[in-house]
Amino acid sequence: MTRTTTTRLADGREILYFDDAGRAKRPAESLVDHRELPARPEPGQLRFDALSREWVAVAAHRQTRTHLPPADQCPICPTTAANQTEVPAPDYDVAVFENRFPSLGPDTNAIPAAPVWGTTAPAVGRCEVVAFTPEHTGSFADLGWRRARTVVDAWAHRTEALSALPGIQQVFPFENRGPEIGVTLHHPHGQIYAYPYVTPRAAALAAAAGQYFANSDGTATLAASLLQAERSDGSRMVLEGEHFSAYVPFAARWPLEVHLVPHRQVPDLAALDGEERDELAGLYPELLRRFDAVYPTPTPYIAAWHQAPLDPAMRRAGQLHLQLTSPRRAADKLKYLAGSEAAMGAFINDTTPESVAARLREVAGEAAGVGTAALSSPAPMSPEGAPA
Repeated sequence: MTRTTTTRLADGREILYFDDAGRAKRPAESLVDHRELPARPEPGQLRFDALSREWVAVAAHRQTRTHLPPADQCPICPTTAANQTEVPAPDYDVAVFENRFPSLGPDTNAIPAAPVWGTTAPAVGRCEVVAFTPEHTGSFADLGWRRARTVVDAWAHRTEALSALPGIQQVFPFENRGPEIGVTLHHPHGQIYAYPYVTPRAAALAAAAGQYFANSDGTATLAASLLQAERSDGSRMVLEGEHFSAYVPFAARWPLEVHLVPHRQVPDLAALDGEERDELAGLYPELLRRFDAVYPTPTPYIAAWHQAPLDPAMRRAGQLHLQLTSPRRAADKLKYLAGSEAAMGAFINDTTPESVAARLREVAGEAAGVGTAALSSPAPMSPEGAPA
């Protein structure tokens, strides 16, 4: 069972350690942050765009954030005498801490409910960093089942805790992987944003899900119906498990795009039971390995965990799913969001979903040998979902 330890960094930010099952408890002294840090920056600002009725965060203080430092100066490696980092422990499994350069936060409370042109508010909310491993190199696909399972527990813990904070409307765990995506740290890590509003994409998904649910008299969800249709068709399926299935969506926007969907309707990661988390810790890294097997070099990606907003009306028909995307359309080419996509939100895909799904099925055997570290074949799953 994952053990969680919570403490504070020198400037008051919260940090949590999530330990793999079986790890010995650390001495409390090893978790003390001995750095002398400046006071936390003043929060940014939220501005309401009356033209689109969307909130925009203005966070100029992030211009000074760390950008691709050398390994011996990495801020999320374990602390050493020569490099005192954001993680005071000399070793850890998974660490989650408040971002030192947050887009939102640190305060959490409600924002104006009826904004108009000129409406502003402090950029409340929460931004956290999730360090997947103490190792500076590698990737999520390299972690192994046990560590991936610890990360799943960390995501679930933080989803539940952040959802309970005042004013939070949506919790979004994600990972940006690769310089092509814009990462600022090489160390394998992800982030979690807790928004004080429902984001435009989440609002659109919730509206579609709510309308479908209402039209079905509350007997079927949109996500379940889409999964059933994809499994019946079969041409875009990538893999199927007992609790999760993955497919390339019929109208995929990105050159590489896969949705990983639970078979049971759950609103978020916190609602997954133990067996579902066990399987997720195996299937998700398998998808990442297949992404890396498509081309000769590691594939940049965005792993976006879509969770239902906290509004009860949106949550009733909401469904957790992973949207794994990459802008890579060829070994040496990226898909850029230019005029149609960036200005109009009208995507034009350079690949066919059926051919991408076929390729991701084809590389299943090759996926064991790719990634940024040597990988072995995925361990067989026991009836309980853990590696046998």
